[in-house]
Amino acid sequence: MLLALDIGNTNVKAGVYHDDKLKATWGMETDIHRMPDEYAAIMLNLLRMQGMEMADVTAISMCSVVPPLTTTFTELCERYFKIAPLIVGAGVKTGVRIRMDNPKEVGADRIVHAAAAHQLYGAPVIIIDMGTATTFDTVSREGDYIGGAIAPGIYTAAEALSTRAAQLYRVEMARPKRAIGSNTIAAMQSGIIFGYVGLVEGIINRIQKELPEKAKVVATGGNVRLIADETSVIDYINPDLILEGLRLVYHLNRP
Repeated sequence: MLLALDIGNTNVKAGVYHDDKLKATWGMETDIHRMPDEYAAIMLNLLRMQGMEMADVTAISMCSVVPPLTTTFTELCERYFKIAPLIVGAGVKTGVRIRMDNPKEVGADRIVHAAAAHQLYGAPVIIIDMGTATTFDTVSREGDYIGGAIAPGIYTAAEALSTRAAQLYRVEMARPKRAIGSNTIAAMQSGIIFGYVGLVEGIINRIQKELPEKAKVVATGGNVRLIADETSVIDYINPDLILEGLRLVYHLNRP
C-alpha cells in the first residue's frame, strides 16, 4: 500500500492507496511542536480504525510546505514505517515542466496539484486550492506550469477581519440568504462568502484571457464547497487532488 502525505500550513492530509485505489483519507492538525512519536501514535490509530497496520504500508509519497514538519515526518516514516519517503522537491519527476522566474520558489503542493490536474483532466488547466491561502495555478497546453496567483484563504481573511476590527466578530461560514445583510452577521457572511466568489471569478476570468484557449478549472481544498456552489467558473471539484498527485509522482519515480 502507498501512504500519501500532504503537510500543509493548517492540516496534514493523509491517504492510503491499494492497487491505485484510494481506500481511506484522514486529516490531522498541523502542529510543529508535535514530536514524531506523537504523530506516529495518531497514524497508528487511524490505520487501525480502517483495519490496517503500519506494516501494510510499503511506500510513502510526501510533500510539505512546513520545513520543520518535513523533518518530523521523515523521521516518523523511517523509524515507524521503516521506509524512506519520496519527498517532492528538486530532482523529483512530476510530469510538468516549471516555467517560472525562480522554480525553487514554487511550493511542492502547487506542483503536485498541477501534475495531478494535468494527468486527470488534460491541459490547459487552472487549479484552485482553497486552504490557508487561495492559490491559482496554471498549466499550459504544452503541459508547462506557468504560474498563477496567491490570495489569502477565506478563513484567513475572515479571521483577520474579526481580530482587526473592534466591533466585528467571528461568524459562522454559512451562505447568507441575500447579498444585502440586514444585520452584522449577515453582512459579514455576504462580504466574506460572496466576496470570495467574486475574487475567484475575477482571477479565473483574467487568467483565461491570458491563455490562447479556454482552460478547464479544477477546484480543491478544505473550503472548496463554500465557494464552488456559488459559481459556474469551476468545471471539476476534487477534494483529493493532492493525494492523487502524490500517487502519480510516486509512480513516475519508483525504481
